[in-house]
Amino acid sequence: MDLWLFLLLLGSGLISVGANNITTEPPTTVSTSPRSPTKAPTAGPEDGTSPNTNRFNASTPGTVSTTAPKPPPTTAARVSPNATAGSLNISSTLGTTVPVPPAPSLLPSVTPTPPHTAVPSTEAEVTEGNFSSVVTTQETSSASHNDETPIIAVMVALSSLLVIVFIIIVLYMLRFKKYKQAGSHSNSFRLSNGRTDDTEPQSMPLLARSPSTNRKYPPLPVDKLEEEINRRMADDNKLFREEFNALPACPIQATCEAASKEENKEKNRYVNILPYDHSRVHLTPVEGVPDSDYINASFINGYQEKNKFIAAQGPKEETVNDFWRMIWEQNTATIVMVTNLKERKECKCAQYWPDQGCWTYGNIRVSVEDVTVLVDYTVRKFCIQQVGDVTNKKPQRLVTQFHFTSWPDFGVPFTPIGMLKFLKKVKTCNPQYAGAIVVHCSAGVGRTGTFIVIDAMLDMMHTERKVDVYGFVSRIRAQRCQMVQTDMQYVFIYQALLEHYLYGDTELEVTSLEIHLQKIYNKVPGTSSNGLEEEFKKLTSIKIQNDKMRTGNLPANMKKNRVLQIIPYEFNRVIIPVKRGEENTDYVNASFIDGYRQKDSYIASQGPLQHTIEDFWRMIWEWKSCSIVMLTELEERGQ
Repeated sequence: MDLWLFLLLLGSGLISVGANNITTEPPTTVSTSPRSPTKAPTAGPEDGTSPNTNRFNASTPGTVSTTAPKPPPTTAARVSPNATAGSLNISSTLGTTVPVPPAPSLLPSVTPTPPHTAVPSTEAEVTEGNFSSVVTTQETSSASHNDETPIIAVMVALSSLLVIVFIIIVLYMLRFKKYKQAGSHSNSFRLSNGRTDDTEPQSMPLLARSPSTNRKYPPLPVDKLEEEINRRMADDNKLFREEFNALPACPIQATCEAASKEENKEKNRYVNILPYDHSRVHLTPVEGVPDSDYINASFINGYQEKNKFIAAQGPKEETVNDFWRMIWEQNTATIVMVTNLKERKECKCAQYWPDQGCWTYGNIRVSVEDVTVLVDYTVRKFCIQQVGDVTNKKPQRLVTQFHFTSWPDFGVPFTPIGMLKFLKKVKTCNPQYAGAIVVHCSAGVGRTGTFIVIDAMLDMMHTERKVDVYGFVSRIRAQRCQMVQTDMQYVFIYQALLEHYLYGDTELEVTSLEIHLQKIYNKVPGTSSNGLEEEFKKLTSIKIQNDKMRTGNLPANMKKNRVLQIIPYEFNRVIIPVKRGEENTDYVNASFIDGYRQKDSYIASQGPLQHTIEDFWRMIWEWKSCSIVMLTELEERGQ
């Protein structure tokens, strides 16, 4: 832009200087008149003045009248010799005023005559591009002056025109060069297939990472776990987010050629979650069916066990048969399902088992043997067998599916207790002789990765008394992309490990209850309290999460709380219908509580206050409660 401006100013300056050199003779006046052109290119003022044209009246020397001609300006000028002696008229549609001193002796078409003698008019027309000048002169008393003036005028006009044309050409060339460079620059971002990378579908997405975070995250000793978790959770989990963003998307150069084949694209639930070639599960090819060895599943190592798990996507309707083929060929005895069939009205996984009875998937017959429904998960036992054997000598296998049903549609479970119980059940039920444990959610990376990491880190905690979440997630991401998909899942892993470290396994077999009671009533060495008191002290150390009690802490609802420190959490508070035209009438101090087999089996409520009795009965009606258990008197100790 600076160069363009310099060239424009240079051209304007040349025209202005030429004009100033001509306007030195006071007796001569110039009249500028408009001329109707055939072409009207837009032209702005050349000297930086107003675009209006100036008209000088030749009949009255020294007077100036300014008018704005209506026809568009053109680059044509006419000089007439029919004017009075000693004057020169130049008509130009450029809108510029050029006084010209007389110079008759240098114009070949004009014959010199004595002063004040009329001569026939003679015209000399000069045409250059869109610029035409017709010059007519008459002699004055000064012959030498009159001869030089027309030539100077023509030369100035031609010079100005050439400067303008030169500037236009230079500007055009500079602009063309700029566009060419811009086009070359945009092409540098194009991929080999001709599409720009912002529209290129990625087979392996790059996760967000912090460019400023390069430091290592070493293993944590278990006795430092609580302190470190509290430190990293400060400022809304700021340090945890930094740690998660520092994870490598894929620590090695991996390919997904098999998953990217046209024949296999329909087998993938998500186009950006594909198994790596080096770690994918290979099925036995079906004769005559191309690429029948492919399934979206990857081998994943455990803590100290190679290929302990198979991380798989949730089966699609088209891949259910392949899923059961994989179960059979890999000698799998345990399936871990960490998704519901539908979430937010969206299909997350096809139902790949019969509700009851028997069903055949491809060449695998699956029959339901038993179903146990618990509050956080469901256990299904299947008997599977290959079909096609008329002798019926094919062996049967028992496969157990553990289906975790308490993972919310958004985020992670409020507490890791249910997941820890679920994981313990999986560990104890998987036979030693069995093949890899198949773990799947919908994509097979987020919740699936979370489950696998918790399992491995619990093993590491018991063996080494430390945990290495960052290192383990980095390693399994070399086997399958995006394992542990969100920072919330990453924090949930740490919370589960801390929960297990602080409180241990609190489940007891009924047969061992008596022995356990005897143990906890004994004094704990080094303390004045027994085991029962120490166990209860751990419960009181659980932090109250005040930031998750928003509704109960609203000013309009504070008066509805009997005890200000006991307010229901948002995730499980009981909601009652809003009264028409009244705000904040959906609140009652009550919470849903899970039972052993059923979620939200109970409503734990405060004793109604005088002004909340109506809300209490609205809650009973709305939630169809048939039983009320009251564990207090109306008055106790005078209150």
